[in-house]
Amino acid sequence: MSRFTTVRTGGPAEHFARTGQEQRLAELMRWATGEGLAVNVVGSGSNLLVADRGVPGLVVKLDGELAAIEAHGQTLQCGGGARLPAVSARAAQLGLTGIEFGVNIPGTVGGAVRMNANAYGGELARVLDWVEVAGADGLQRLGPDELGFDYRSSSLRPGQIVVRACFRLEACTPQEVKQTLATMRAQRRAAQPSGIKTFGSTFKNPRDERARGLTAGQLLARAGCGGLARGGARLSPKHANFVENDGTASTADVVAVMSEGRQRVLEQCEVALEPEVQVLGELIWPWAGKG
Repeated sequence: MSRFTTVRTGGPAEHFARTGQEQRLAELMRWATGEGLAVNVVGSGSNLLVADRGVPGLVVKLDGELAAIEAHGQTLQCGGGARLPAVSARAAQLGLTGIEFGVNIPGTVGGAVRMNANAYGGELARVLDWVEVAGADGLQRLGPDELGFDYRSSSLRPGQIVVRACFRLEACTPQEVKQTLATMRAQRRAAQPSGIKTFGSTFKNPRDERARGLTAGQLLARAGCGGLARGGARLSPKHANFVENDGTASTADVVAVMSEGRQRVLEQCEVALEPEVQVLGELIWPWAGKG
């Protein structure tokens, strides 16, 4: 599974399948249910950490029709496997505004819905019209108010796969939207590491009043964690809330450097950071149950 994550760590899946057809996905999920297997989905792997021992059950990746982007007036209907930056770029071509922030979220539509993705003032829940979710009981269409959206989270459960999503946008000039995308790309390049093996933000920005409005990255930097390394993994000197893999890291290395960074922030700032990265496989955070 390491090649399906941007940080490039993790062991194998017990069963793995690609599908671009809704009917085939339904067949796979019925088979997995009959075999008593857990079902997980992998998108761009940009916010994903896979256990070194691998992933039990079935892992599914959506492509083909289930990664397509279709325009219908001022809405875009997107497969769950569509990449969010491609959705933003397509919207810009059509002169549609509202999802520009997606250009800086290197994940899929399905992952963005599950995590209520947001960046640079934009938030997916604001432009989402509906989603179609596949589960063991079949396909259902849900509105934003049925997804339990919160900061970087939703009520979608393991085994539920976002098959499609519809975004309702507003008309704008293509030139204006494209300029916004260019500005956002430049801001990302200036602030975050690129061209290396990494995933998105490691820890959620805390809501704890003791953080005094500081982001997770600022707290980690204040605690001296920029450049902190364990094995082949380190917290980026450029942005301490990003983990980098020098090419030799294991998931255990990533967990170790996250644990040390979290402990330093807890000791120096009295704030307990919580992981934003999602996990596949059996992985227990070292601080679980310790505060």
